[in-house]
Parts: sequence; structure tokens; C-alpha cells
Amino acid sequence: MDWLSKHGPMLIDWESGKLQLHKDGEAINLVVQQEIAEVKLCQEMVQPTKEQQRGNLLVVAHIYCIQSSTALQEKSVCPQLQLVLEQFKEVFQEPNTLPPHRAIDHQIPLKSDSTPISVRPYRYSYFQRLEIEQIIEELLQNSFIRPSTSPYSSPVLLVKKKDNSWRLCIDYRQLNEATIKNKYPIPIIDDLLDELRGARYFSKIDLRSGYHQIRMADADIFKTAFRTHNGHYEFVVMPFGLTNAPATFQTLMNDLFKPYIRQFVLVFFDDILIYSKTMSDHVTHVSKALQVLADNQLFAKKSKCEFGVTQIEYLGHIILEQGVATDPHKVESMVNWPVPQNVKQLRGFLGLTGYYRKFVKNYGAISKPLTELTKKNTFKWSPQAQLSFDNLKQAMTEAPVLILPDYTKKFVIETDASALGMGAVLMQENRPVAYLSKSLGLKNQALSTYEKELLALFTAVKKWKHYLLGQPFVIKTDQISLKHLLEQKVTNALQHKGLCVLLGLDYSIEYKKGKENKVADALSRVQGQNWVLKSEIGELGSVSELLPWIQELTQSYQGDPWIEELKQKANFDSTQPSPVHTIHQGVIRFKGRICVGNVGDWRQKILQSLHDTAIGGHSGINATYHKVKKFFYWPQLKQSVHDYVSTCHTCQLNKGEHVPYPGLLQPLPIPQTGWHSVGLDFITGLPMSKGKNVILVIIDRLTKYGHFLALTHPYNASVVAQLFLDNVYKLHGLPQNLVSDRDPIFTSHFWKELMDKIGIKLNMSTAYHPQSDGQTERLNQCVEQYLRCMVFDQQKKWMKWLPLAEYWYNTSFQQSIGMTPFQALYGYQPTLLPLGDLIKSNNQTVNSMLSNR
Repeated sequence: MDWLSKHGPMLIDWESGKLQLHKDGEAINLVVQQEIAEVKLCQEMVQPTKEQQRGNLLVVAHIYCIQSSTALQEKSVCPQLQLVLEQFKEVFQEPNTLPPHRAIDHQIPLKSDSTPISVRPYRYSYFQRLEIEQIIEELLQNSFIRPSTSPYSSPVLLVKKKDNSWRLCIDYRQLNEATIKNKYPIPIIDDLLDELRGARYFSKIDLRSGYHQIRMADADIFKTAFRTHNGHYEFVVMPFGLTNAPATFQTLMNDLFKPYIRQFVLVFFDDILIYSKTMSDHVTHVSKALQVLADNQLFAKKSKCEFGVTQIEYLGHIILEQGVATDPHKVESMVNWPVPQNVKQLRGFLGLTGYYRKFVKNYGAISKPLTELTKKNTFKWSPQAQLSFDNLKQAMTEAPVLILPDYTKKFVIETDASALGMGAVLMQENRPVAYLSKSLGLKNQALSTYEKELLALFTAVKKWKHYLLGQPFVIKTDQISLKHLLEQKVTNALQHKGLCVLLGLDYSIEYKKGKENKVADALSRVQGQNWVLKSEIGELGSVSELLPWIQELTQSYQGDPWIEELKQKANFDSTQPSPVHTIHQGVIRFKGRICVGNVGDWRQKILQSLHDTAIGGHSGINATYHKVKKFFYWPQLKQSVHDYVSTCHTCQLNKGEHVPYPGLLQPLPIPQTGWHSVGLDFITGLPMSKGKNVILVIIDRLTKYGHFLALTHPYNASVVAQLFLDNVYKLHGLPQNLVSDRDPIFTSHFWKELMDKIGIKLNMSTAYHPQSDGQTERLNQCVEQYLRCMVFDQQKKWMKWLPLAEYWYNTSFQQSIGMTPFQALYGYQPTLLPLGDLIKSNNQTVNSMLSNR
């Protein structure tokens, strides 16, 4: 990119693979000659031939890309096939008219005892209502919907997509319940794949918004009616989410391609596969298939299609000339299972493999080296254990354990979620078809148990949806409240997103006790193993080498009855797969936290270290408690923190009572990503310190991460903008919007013009009501209180404490996000060392530096 940026404006034709740039006033044409997949990324400039040098200078570029996990793919399309695609280019265009009525339009047959369905619309925020209005306007312009006077009314679901745009779905759950299900025959996958034998070339066509290319039967349009906050509408085309929509789609495709099915075309819902033995035949076959689409005004999305390749993914299989192989994504969770680091992790792996032991010949002999390690004090990984581990993983990913899907039998999905991950297995007759294991991001780790289990359920269904279309299936979960998901009221964004995945599918949810759900449970926990190891070691020193002051802390153990009781528990727990109490080098830990005895003043020292120092920042009770409990444990710890903070003399002198603003709260929309929306404000009226007397406070509204920047009054908008770019842009890039009060800086012509040119939207608080930017106002209070507590009577030295104030704030627990801003932004916690009286040195300069921290 650096090389390209030096050659002025460029003209790019992606379809033909041509790029034109300029150097020294002379046009240079680049042509993609070929694509080579290798495990490297580079550009190789090749000397042009004499023919290529005619006219403008022509340079041929070889583009190398990173190889995928599957075998090499032929990406280029042969010239004859390219001509066919050009001939039918209208098939790949955006449709600009309604689809025609065909022999098969979508109908909604209702049960005899049904009455008109009318469900109250869901409530949305002001900004979401604007998005709904925009989507409705687009649907009206395309004639996909029209105003309605129908007695039917279903609510809308609004879901945010990966590109931050929105998708509108209709919650047809009650209408689907009243609909007579269409029991149509499903193609048997094995029979379909048998037709591919001997084929060498393959093409796959993906229809553009397939459901919207089918008309509703005129007599059933009124049943699709839905209501938004500002109108009542009904669909003229088949909407997404109706229970019989997959059946209609399959029936139409079978009818249109009937002369070619099993000759050179396979159709499975919206997956159209064309296969041929020779390229010349393939060109003819693709032409005939595209002719069918053109004659029936059906449109495909070219970016999702593949043409003339020798390897292709189809219905969970990899299709090659040599035969059919299993899609490696189905078993990657098992193949990538990490080596167990302790007995608990080993038991989880053996629990999963043992579930399928009846399908593994000599399972007992293969697994014996591993089962031996689960006995008391015998866990030591060996070459024999590794061989057994590898053999069992291989057995789990091959027949007869792993089976190919049989579409005449019912699918069952078992899901589970743990603190750090989620897992699922797709099964038929208690044998696995595919595995799923996925770690949870920091945002999802903060979800409730119900929400994590819900997320696991939705994720599994979305991943395996191509197996589940058109037939009933069962979802099994150990979260009993999910059993009633179909009847539950939609109250949050996660439910909105998940229901859009489930709409139109025929499923039931069953409760399965956690102890019986061994496979999904093990898959959900494998993603968290590395995290668990880190938390077991702790951030206050590794297990193998403890910090000196931690070893000195054992002085608090002498003669403490509670400590003696813990030692007995630790000795007992050492025989368990997941010990709660451990002893290492004399230090007792409870769930990884260091236990502190009641002998001496060690508990007082720890509280002082994590409250009175610069990293403690004289925080409130809750923030101090979370800081202490992260590392230490003793009985009634929360009460100890409460008593200490409540009687802190410095806090009483420098902190006022926090009184919430009166009136109704009007929260701003929650940003979807970090540093997408940023708040700004000034702290003014400070005494001059190192030439500065103002603090610019900047906060990310999602992660709550803050930056505190000093500047000198008077200042102008140009100075503030430069300070922002120098200190925030270099770390986080440009935000999409800035939230601020109506300070003259933020209302100046320069500020507005600059933000407009760099694409940042300004959101300002209501005049005389700065509380509408509540996050920044509250952060200002925190910074002011911290500085008052730290500077005491040396008010002109506040600049010395400002960097520490930023570190203190970003590493303090925030109730609103359930973690620290540092962890929310970076995904890990910084190493926090309790300082103050806990660390002493013979070097006075070292002592002085530590005491100031």
C-alpha cells in the first residue's frame, strides 16, 4: 500500500483485474496475470514482454495470497465460461422491479380454529426508530411492502449486522404457530452426492435475497401484516421468517430446474450446484442454468457465487474430482483441542470421548494412559499420554464416531456455555455430525448465565442452519428457562438477534441436566483453558517464583485457627480434580486468591496499599473491594473493606456526597465498538502546575476508558483539536461521533468545520443541561476527588499525579460494565503490585519512588 500511495490517483476495474496509476506523468497499467495460493504474502514485479510494452508501459503483477486451510483453489474463470457470465450479466444485477407471479407463490394455510394474529409492537429508542423508518422507506420504494388495513399484526425485530447496518425482521412466531406445516420431501444428501461421481468441474450459484424473489399469493398477503411505531404494512413478496418459506423455495427451485436436476444440477434450498466432467460440458451446463434464472427473473449475487472450480464446499462437504471429503470446520474444535494442563481439564476431555466410547474399538486400551493420570498425585504428561490423546482426537473425527448427516433422520443440537466459552454438538441418533467450540469475548463474558446459554443456542443454530432447514429438530440445553423461549417476551438485543436466526425453523427446546450434557459442556470449557491457567497462577507472582513480600505474608498464619482449617482442606483438595484450596511454598490460596491470616496487621497493610496509595486512589467501597478480592481472601472481606473505607480520614475530608441529578434519565445509545463514540469535557479553575491549569477529560462511552490531558488557559479550538489528535488518534483512531457540552470551543466554527471534514458527528448536550452528557460529568468528579486526595495541601503539584490518576481510573472496577475500563479495552488486566508498606528496599531512591506510587 505504501508503494501504491506514491503513484497518485488510480483507476481500478476489479472484474477484469486491471489497475491504472501514474508515475512521472506517465500512465502505468497493472494486470493481474494469475493468482497463486502459497503461504506467503508479497508482490513480484515481472519484466514486461515486447508486446506488453506497446503504447503505455504495462507491468504484470503476480499477486500472492495466504493459503486457506483447504487445498488450493482455482480462482480464475476460463475464457469460455467468462463469456457465458458476460452473456447473462443481467442475472447478477440488482432487481429493480417486483418478481412476477409464478406457478408457485407463497401461501399461508391456517389451522381451522385460528383467529387473526395481533401482537403489540416492541418499544425502540429514538435512534432505532429512525433506522426502522429508513428501512421501511426502502422496502416501499422497492414495492416489497405496501400500507395495510389487515386485522393481522406482527411486531418487528431490529438486529445490528457486522457492518453496523441494521436488518429488519418480523416476529412471526404466533403466526407460524397457527400455520399448517408443509410436509414436503427433503432430498437425501447421500443420494445427491452420489450424482457427483466422475464430475471434475463445479459451479455454485447463490440467489440474491432469495425469499424476496418470490411473490406472496394475493389471498395471503394480509396475513403478513406487521406494525411499526408509525405505520401498518404488509408484504407483497415472501418475507423472511415464515415457517413454510423454505418449502416454497425448494418447491420452486425443483420445478424450475426439473429438466436438469440430477443430470448436471443439484438444488438444496438456495444452494444451486452445477457439475460436469469436462470444461466444455460445464460451459454448456452453466449457460443452461443461468438461462433458467434469466427466463424466470431470478437474480444471483455474483460475489457469493463460484464458477468452474475443481473443489467446492457444498452442504457441509468438500467436493473434489477424487470424491467427497468432510468439511474440516466440522471437526476443528476437536482437532485443535489443547493438551490438558491438569486433572480437571483431562477429565473434561475424557468425559467427551467417553460419551462415544461404544463406537471406538478398544476405547479402554487407547485411553488407559490418560485415565491413569486422573488418579491421586499421578498427573505427569508423558509421550504415552500424548499418543493416547492424539489417537482419541483422531477417533472422534472419523467414522464410525463422526457420521455424515442423514436428512431422513432428526437432528439434535446440544449446547452449553461456561464462564469463558460456549460449545455445541450436532447429533443424529446420539452420534456426532459436527462439533462447535468458541471462546467468549470480554463483552459476552459479562452476560448473565441465561444470556450466555442463549448465545450458545443461537450460534449453534446459525452455524448449522443448512442442515436444519425444512425439517423439525431438537435443541437440548441445561438452562431450563430456555425451554420456554418460544413463549418469552423479547426484551433485549440478544433475543432480537437470535430470534431472527430461529424464525421460520421448525424446532423444539428440551431441558437436559448439566451432568448429562457432557459433550457440549466439555466443548464450552476447552476455549477457556488458557484463561483458567492464568487466573490460577494469579497476577501477583507465578506459582514457581513468589514475590518476597508474599512469602513474608505467611507470618499472618501463625496460630490462626482459620488458617489451620484451610491447611486441612488444602490437603484434602489436593486429591480432587479441581482443588479449591491449594498450598504452594507455604502460601495458601482459595480459588487462586492469597489467603491472609488474622495475626499481625497484614490485612490492614493490604487495605491501606489498595486504597490509600496512588493505585488505590481512595476509591469507594465497591471499587476497593473488587481490587482487594481480585488478589486476596479472608472471612468477611467485604465488611473489612467497608469499615476501612468508611473511616478513612482523607476520604471524609475530600469527598462530597454524590447525589443523582433529579428528573428522568435519557441514556444515549450504547456504541457497538470501542472508541466509536467519545465524550469530551474540561476541568477548569485549577491552580497553575508546571504551566498547566486545565484538564481535557476524554472518555470512550463503551469501555469507559479515559484519557486526562493537561493544557494551559487561555486556549482555542485549534489547540484542543491538536491535543486530541496527538494523544487519542494515535492510539484509537478517529471516533464516529463526539459527545460534549456547549462549551464555546465545541460550538466554534473551526471545531464544527474540522469535525465535518474528517467525518466526525457532533452530539451536544441540551443548553443549560450538561447532565445529558452524564458519563463525562461523572468522570470529572472522579478526577477532581482523586487529585484532592493525593495532593493534600500541595495543590500546585497536581500535574505530578495526573498520569497516575488516569492509570487509577482505568484499572478501577466499573459497575456499569462489570469490569475495569482497561480490561474492557485491551482484553486483559495489567499487573497490579500492592505497594506502600508492603515493599521496602535498602535503596532510599527506590523507596521514594515506590511510596509515590
